[in-house]
Amino acid sequence: MIASLTLGTDAGDPTSVESSRLAEGTADGPVALVWLRNDLRLADNPALQAGIAAAGPRGTTIVVYVLETAAGDSQVGPEAGPDSAAPRALGAASRWWLHHSLSALADDLGAIGGKLVLRAGDAATVIPGLAAEIGADAVFWNRRYTNARNADITIKAALTEAGCEARSFHANLLHEPWTVQTGQGTPFRVFTPYWRACLATPEPREPLPAPTGIRSAPVHSDTLTDWGLLPTAPDWASGLRATWTPGERGAHERLDAFLNDGIDDYHLRDEPADGTTSWLSPHLRFGEISPFAVWDAVRRARSAGVTGQAANNAAKFLSEVGWREFNTSILFSFPALREQNVRPEFAAFPWATPDQDELAAWRDGRTGIPLVDAGMRELWHTGTMHNRVRMVVASFLIKNLLVDWRIGEAWFWDTLVDADEASNPGNWQWVAGSGVDAAPYFRVFNPELQAKKFDPHGEYVRRWVPEYGTPSYPAPIVDLRETRGNALAAYSAMRAALPDPAASADRADPAAGTAAARPRPPEAT
Repeated sequence: MIASLTLGTDAGDPTSVESSRLAEGTADGPVALVWLRNDLRLADNPALQAGIAAAGPRGTTIVVYVLETAAGDSQVGPEAGPDSAAPRALGAASRWWLHHSLSALADDLGAIGGKLVLRAGDAATVIPGLAAEIGADAVFWNRRYTNARNADITIKAALTEAGCEARSFHANLLHEPWTVQTGQGTPFRVFTPYWRACLATPEPREPLPAPTGIRSAPVHSDTLTDWGLLPTAPDWASGLRATWTPGERGAHERLDAFLNDGIDDYHLRDEPADGTTSWLSPHLRFGEISPFAVWDAVRRARSAGVTGQAANNAAKFLSEVGWREFNTSILFSFPALREQNVRPEFAAFPWATPDQDELAAWRDGRTGIPLVDAGMRELWHTGTMHNRVRMVVASFLIKNLLVDWRIGEAWFWDTLVDADEASNPGNWQWVAGSGVDAAPYFRVFNPELQAKKFDPHGEYVRRWVPEYGTPSYPAPIVDLRETRGNALAAYSAMRAALPDPAASADRADPAAGTAAARPRPPEAT
């Protein structure tokens, strides 16, 4: 039990009295604190399982979610930089998702006798303080691989010094970054050999069952509505509500629907009108379902007789889960992924000063380029965008408008419900050509040709741009052929400015520019 940390609460506060009774031994057995972050689920949650087991039948398990900020930072204000110990401040669409995901989690915990405690602030202060407040014997969490792992190191040290056990678990990736490396012990820079190495490892473990009961106790909690995560003035989230069901139940419903009805047509996933993707991305991002549960469900589907095209589709789907993990491994070794080009030569790229009217047209879906406009409108309405169209709209911004990829990444961060600290900047750098395993900069997605190939009947465009083909639809804001030429000229100028262009193209290192050239070992977090 922690006795040496200052509680930081008012002794006259009745909630402090309740907590102090818990700390003084009202609980009949051990007190466990489980700290949930990007793992908002009951099933396959090793930290939650360990906390309940440590408390035993007579002990108490307190489950907390912290809306994290670094000292002086805000989750709804200025963003923390790459050296911050707090997670990146959530965008507006992600805040909407978080509100409903936490609400669903609270209901799920309540159904088995538990309670979700909400706190906000710097986790390095909140978690040790709460552990002391409730008299915790141990604190449990599942590991994360973003820059916020720096906070976990600090918290684990503080808890250990105070006499409280602190344990972290492998839960949110199939393969932790330090377990899949090249023969030289460095991170992979190309996806195909990375995924081949992943597939050569032992089969991922089976998911853990959800607990059936938990013994809790009264602890002061913030009120979810007081966090102000939902849009109110105006309420622009009607499309999100119509599209999504955040929470663990919604995640498993999506997975079941995909495996029962969608996987047979997954080879048509590049066609945005068909909706043949899994729609699992935001559920995975918030940890409402684990990648182990996804892998196991696909494995069971294969065992049940999935063959032919569906079997190939299943393998491809799992590789898409692998792409998510690949981006996480890059962020783990290159913490400045959203701020710095992974390929250092791109620091010399001659980005244009953004034309604010063109930028607004791109954001609003008014460029006069039908496929680009359809994608941007889908994004605003649903909080997501078909993956093929994401590449097209990103290429248009970066290469036809010559706008720095970081500007587009920031807009996606604010509007995507699945905005992920690794995947969002990683994918933008992929399109820009500045990242690892990136598409060459000189590959410019032609949105007209992409539409002809992947939306040949115009179903997707008509769904989101009903005025296309009428006098009310705007003319293109740029000439695609001319701006493609401008992009290639800018790329050539960057290459010409390098002292050794031939050598520089292959010198990118995902650990370059960071003090942490080698990933931290698992025990560090």
